[in-house]
Amino acid sequence: MKKEEIKELSIQELQARIEAAEKAYRELKVAHAISPSDNPAKITKDRRDIARLKTVLRQKEIAAAAEAASK
Repeated sequence: MKKEEIKELSIQELQARIEAAEKAYRELKVAHAISPSDNPAKITKDRRDIARLKTVLRQKEIAAAAEAASK
């Protein structure tokens, strides 16, 4: 997922995507522990995607809090 696509999502959509991505990541890690994955780089990619989602979510939360405080 590209940064521009992530920034367009709402806070609720970001939270839903994070939950789904973390679940898929955990399943991939378990599957990889049992038998090596064909594409181990996907584990790293998924972890970084989750970090990007969390970063944008936090930025939006801070912006919303600052906007609420200024009113």
